[in-house]
Amino acid sequence: MSTLPSYSRRLALGLALGGLGLTAAGCVKGESSGAAAGSSAGASASGSAGGAGGTVRLDYALYNPLSLVVREQKILENAGLTVQWEQSLGSNKANEFLRNDNLDLASTAGSAVLQARTNGSPVKTVDVYSQPEWTALVVAKDSTVTDVAGLRGKRIAATTGTDPYFFLQQALAEAGLSATDVEITNLQHADGRAALERGDVDAWAGLDPNMAATELQSGSKLLYRNVDFCTYGLLNARESFIESSPELVQQVVDAYATARAWALANPAELATLYAAQAQLTPEVAARVLERTTLDVDSVPGEAQRSVLEGIVPLMASTGDIPSAEAATEALDGLLVADFAEKATPA
Repeated sequence: MSTLPSYSRRLALGLALGGLGLTAAGCVKGESSGAAAGSSAGASASGSAGGAGGTVRLDYALYNPLSLVVREQKILENAGLTVQWEQSLGSNKANEFLRNDNLDLASTAGSAVLQARTNGSPVKTVDVYSQPEWTALVVAKDSTVTDVAGLRGKRIAATTGTDPYFFLQQALAEAGLSATDVEITNLQHADGRAALERGDVDAWAGLDPNMAATELQSGSKLLYRNVDFCTYGLLNARESFIESSPELVQQVVDAYATARAWALANPAELATLYAAQAQLTPEVAARVLERTTLDVDSVPGEAQRSVLEGIVPLMASTGDIPSAEAATEALDGLLVADFAEKATPA
């Protein structure tokens, strides 16, 4: 593993010097719950301009810290937009929102949006919000499994259509196993954590912040880590919305640029905001942000294409997409650089 990025070192220093000043919460909010603290799920908010600049339907997600900043600081509302917010509980849910025309833009892992587009969802990526190590294979504290090969014949929880699911598939393949050598149970992320802690499954393809919480609060162990198997955090938009409202897409991407600049300049404040929104203890919030690189090129391009090309054969072999050729064609039209290239933080 590489050393922590400079942002993470500044976060740790900020926490040590300033503290979080936050009452510790005992649970992780997210996959099995509704809106973040102090607001209602799917609530509509508008700034002083009364939404004169238009309306956009946008998600926020605990795996996307910048979305929490945009929402909490009302960056878009203060610019005159009306925003209808919806929480994405996982990449699979974000893709459902886009496919069913419930949202205009939503955040996913790269693998998830590539699968969705390959399977017919008309979406494109307009921004890169993070390069996270947000998933790993997790076992309970008393597990005797010591490597991925030891998972043969075991029960593993994973959320299909998400980065943890494809992380699991890559890890199995690297260990000489396939999905048929294990029993995969499809559970939303928080439910997978609960199943692991109850002993209902032998391992879990985890996702932060639930993964960090079970590490620190239940003693669960990260059996296998590999940041190269994580496929970036991507902000995606429906193609029809890009065509009909490019100025609104640009405003959202600009808001993300503003949120990124603030987050990098204020790591301790970001940790406070993240802990409060996700109802995390300060320690869990810090652990998540330590392995989330926000100081990454926001323009979708070759870095994302390279990592996604690497998993296309695996996606095809598991039957998650019709064919490798279909995925390659989908990837050719997935990444849109224009909006992020023009992004101007406020």
